[in-house]
Order: sequence, then C-alpha cells, then structure tokens
Amino acid sequence: MPTLFGASPSPFVRKVRVVMHEKGIAYEHEFVGPGSRKSEFRSISPLGRIPGFVDGDLSVSDSSVICAYLERTHPEPPMYPRDAKQYARALWYEEYGDTALAAVATFGTFGRKIIAPLRGAAVDHAAIEKTLAEELPPVFDYLEGQTGGREYLVGDRFSIADVSIATHFVNFGHAGYEVDAGRWPRLAAWVKRHLARPIFVDLAAQDRQLLGLGG
Repeated sequence: MPTLFGASPSPFVRKVRVVMHEKGIAYEHEFVGPGSRKSEFRSISPLGRIPGFVDGDLSVSDSSVICAYLERTHPEPPMYPRDAKQYARALWYEEYGDTALAAVATFGTFGRKIIAPLRGAAVDHAAIEKTLAEELPPVFDYLEGQTGGREYLVGDRFSIADVSIATHFVNFGHAGYEVDAGRWPRLAAWVKRHLARPIFVDLAAQDRQLLGLGG
C-alpha cells in the first residue's frame, strides 16, 4: 500500500488526498511537518517539502509529480483531460494554484495567521493586510473571469484543475476569510460549490481538529 507523508492542513497534501479519493486508492498517511529534517523523510523529499510519497520502490515528492504518477498507475476515473488542449489548460490551472493562488490564499494569510503562532512566531498583521489589499485582488480577478458560470474549470468533469484551485480556499477559510461575493460573485459561487464536496468537507474537518480551530 502506498504511503503519503505530510501534514493534513497542507493544501498540497490535501490535493493528493483528493485525487486518491477520487480514484479510490487505498493508502497510508504518515504525519510529517514541512521542513522536516528526519533522514528517512529527506531521502524521500530532499528539499524537505511535503508531500512525500512512497509506493514500493518508488520514492518521490511534490504534489504535481505524485498526482501525475497516480494518473498513470490508476487512469480511471481520469483526473487529467485526455484532449490535448484541455490537458494543457488543466496543467496551467494546477500551476496557477500551486504558485499564484498559494501565495495569497495559503502562505500570505493562513500561513501568517494560523501556522506562524504554532511555530512560536508573532502574527504579522501588516503583511496579511498587504496581501489582502494588494496581492490577492489580481489573483481573484483572474479566477473570477476563469470560473465564469461553469461548474468545472476544464471540460465537463471534476479534474486536477479544480482540485488545485479549490484546495487553497480551504486554507483561506481556516484563516477566517472567504471570497467577497459582492466583488467576485462567480468565484465565490464556484468555491462554495466545490468545497461542499464531501471529500473537502471531511478533510477540512480533520484540519480544524488538528489545528484546534473552532467549528
């Protein structure tokens, strides 16, 4: 049975867990915090980043690499579109979620407000406000245009594109924020719809328990 290493509240660990759920893959989950220097984990993830993943004699890290591997080993149901153009679009949304959205909806807010105190650091309120006022709006503006009135970002089924974007809004919510429906109505509706999926509800509840968050 494969083993996934990482902390549940990580949006990247969650991304892999959602894909494994969709594909019906049984796995073991071992808690490892980001930056762990344990030699066993570093042999799996030389950069110390989560998630790490082991399947038999294969050891890899990075959520995108792991999800791509899972698609090859468990092709049904597909999480990456078969059409070449839709495939490219899905990869783009995955990248955008892992970078631009992660910077504002996870690291810039959740990381500073929730994770920093757990590591003994003070909450940098000024940095959070700067993210919310200056860095976040362009990202949400872009996603407002991309979500439109569509149920899925690419094609007619739930895919890696949706997972990679939705996962960061779980962390945004953990930090006490939500998409302003007055300013970004289509994005707000899209996020609400996808975070209502049972797997996101279940994983978010696990996070809150682990982090000691109410609700």
